Formats: sequence, C-alpha cells, structure tokens
Amino acid sequence: MRAFVKLLELARASRGNVIVAAAASLPVVIGSAGLATDTLQWVLWKRQLQRQADSAALSGAFALAQGKSASTSATADIARTAEVALTAAPLIETPPSTGAGAGNTNAVRVAVQTSHSLAFSSLFLVTPPTIKAESTAAVVQDGHYCVIALEPTTMAGITMTGSSTVNMGCGMATNSRSSNAVSAGGNSSITATPIAAVGTVVPSGNYNGDTVFKSHQIPQADPFASVPDPDISTRTDCVSSYSIGPHGNGSLTSSFNPATATCLTGGVDIKGTLTLGAGIYYVDGSTFSVGSQGKIVGQNVTIILTSKDAATKPATIATVTMNGGAEINLSAPSDGTYQGLIFYQDRRAADGSANKVNGNTNSFYQGALYFPKQQVTFNGTAGMSTDCMQIVGRRVEFLGNSSIQNVCPAASGAHSFTGTAVRLIG
Repeated sequence: MRAFVKLLELARASRGNVIVAAAASLPVVIGSAGLATDTLQWVLWKRQLQRQADSAALSGAFALAQGKSASTSATADIARTAEVALTAAPLIETPPSTGAGAGNTNAVRVAVQTSHSLAFSSLFLVTPPTIKAESTAAVVQDGHYCVIALEPTTMAGITMTGSSTVNMGCGMATNSRSSNAVSAGGNSSITATPIAAVGTVVPSGNYNGDTVFKSHQIPQADPFASVPDPDISTRTDCVSSYSIGPHGNGSLTSSFNPATATCLTGGVDIKGTLTLGAGIYYVDGSTFSVGSQGKIVGQNVTIILTSKDAATKPATIATVTMNGGAEINLSAPSDGTYQGLIFYQDRRAADGSANKVNGNTNSFYQGALYFPKQQVTFNGTAGMSTDCMQIVGRRVEFLGNSSIQNVCPAASGAHSFTGTAVRLIG
C-alpha cells in the first residue's frame, strides 16, 4: 500500500513526468542515432564505390586508346583503389551492354557492389542492403588540330622560338611526355587552341586569346598511319642527281609530266624553276633542296622522301631543305593513296636529321607536311598562303610568321585532324 502511494506521488510530480517521458523516448533517440550512423556508412560506401567505378572505367578507356586490354587495366585499377571490400565480382564490359555507350567499342562500363551488416540496422533487416555503383568511360572526339608532333619521349614536341608568330584557326597537339611539352620561348606569339600534350603544357604570356591548355592527354594517333610505306627498291629508272641552276638574270625551266611515278636519285637541287605535273615523285636518298632563287609549281602532287635501302639503312632516307627566298606553290592530291599529302617522308627514317620547309611571300601550300620520324622546321613568311596546311612531324619547330586558318576547299582532300580524349560519359 505504501509503495502504491509513492507511485501516485511520483505521477503527480511534474519533475517525475519529465523523467518518465525521457525514459519512454530513450529507445527512439537511440534508434535514430543508430539509424543515422548506419545511413552515413551506406552513403560513404556509395561514394567510395563510385570513385572506384569511375577510376576503373577511365583506366579501361585509356587502355583502349593505347591498344591494350581494357579488362586487364580496369581490374588492376579496382584492386589499387579498393576502399571497401566488394561482395561480388566487378562487371567490366567492352562494349557496354546497356546505358550510355551501349554497343560502343570505344567505351568501357564498370559496375561494382558491396553488402555488409552493420550493428544497428542488422537488428531490423534480415539481409543488409546492397550498395551499387557503375560508370562508363569512352574514347571520344575532342578538338581539331592542324599540327601534331608524334615525339613519344620527354623531349619537347612543339617549339616556337625567337620572334615567331603562329596564328592558327585550329589546335596543336604533341605526344611528348615532357614537363614542357610545348615550348613557347623568346618573343614568340601564339594564337591557337586547344594546345594539348601527353605531358604538361605550361601557360605563358606568349599565348594570345582564350587558349585552352590540355595537359596529360592520351597520345594522338598518327593521322596518316594507314598510308603504306613506299618501296622503290627495284626501280632501275631513277633520274640521277637532278639539278636546275640559275641562268643569267632568270632561271632555267624544266618540267615533269609523269605517266607513272617519277623517281629521282642522288639528290635534287633546284635553283631555277621546276614545274611538276600531277603525280607521285620519289626522292631516293640525299636531299631535296630548293635554293633561294628556286621555284616549284605543282598541283595534285606528292613528293615522297625515301631510299632504295630504307628497309636496311634508315639513315639514307632523303630529307628536304628549302631556303627562305624560294617560291613554293604545291597542292596535294585530292584522292588516291596519298590524298592530302604534299611531302611524305618514309616513316622508317632515323631520327637525327632535320627538315626545313620555307617559302617567300608568293608561296602557296595546300595539304600536309608529313615527317613522322624526324623534326620539321617551318619558317613562315608574312603573305605566304598556308590557310589549308597541316604539319605532322616527330617534332615541329616554328620560326618566322605562320598563319594556318584551317580553311580547306571541300574537294581538296586536305583537312585538319580530329583529336581524341578519354571522358566519363555515364
């Protein structure tokens, strides 16, 4: 009886009511705190899995861009970036079967998941929730380039020196891994975008306008990689040591109108005027040289710098040297094997030799200069017409004034190159 009275007194006391209410709500408070803690852990796992999926998809796409196994690269990346234990084997698809990039052979989809019991939520859940994340990355088209340097080492790929002025309606890219892959020194002035490199592009006051700098990009493909290696090893009809010299106040004039591809051996030295009929011209070893008084005219022409011994003696492959006063008027073929190529140096050439392409104010180039294994130096001149010119070299150097506006006639066979990059697409 006495105990019952005590309870009635406690119930009538306001302070006692607070204690009772607090005691009654304690399970709710504890439950809320426990659920909040488990929810935060689930959110953390979701973020960790998403980072893991994104990284693995990108790694797989980078591998695809380099001709390697996307699955092997993505699997290794998943192991390297693991922050939470997976409870099922990761799914790696190339091409993806669903979602963004479905059916795209240049895309990689990665899906990962985990499921672990937590102390509080396991009191109410028969099975723990499954946390999932997926990501898709792909090699996509990105940027338009008129200049590509294929240099794969830590040497600078593209160099602008002295007081050179480079004005382009397109971009420049290099595969150089250098910390200064595109070097703009001296008083050079560059207007071009984007500027891309496998290594680092260092912004400076030499760049004008809203230049977009892209460091640490995937290597750009050789746009002329499918063009076959030249073979003149069995030719017996090559014209030996071809030369045109100046004559009085004018120059001697000569011309070729080849029914078949013409072969010139032992060097070519042009100090007069040479007219080239439409066709292919092989230069077997030594140097294709154009003096300051020289003039070359040719439409639908490709000049191939090679050697009969190219397969065994790469150092014998021909080079080109043009003096600044020369007048060069050349356009590439609009179709055929060498479509879009003005100069094509055999890709078996040994690095070490330099090629110099110049021209006076009356010069005209329409097409590409292709020197995949050697350096090419282009010394532009104010007034030179190079609106539709492309340069692909192992290394590319600019001197003088160069203006490439990336404007090519529709039927010319010449055009800028579309670059590639790796991006998350889903």
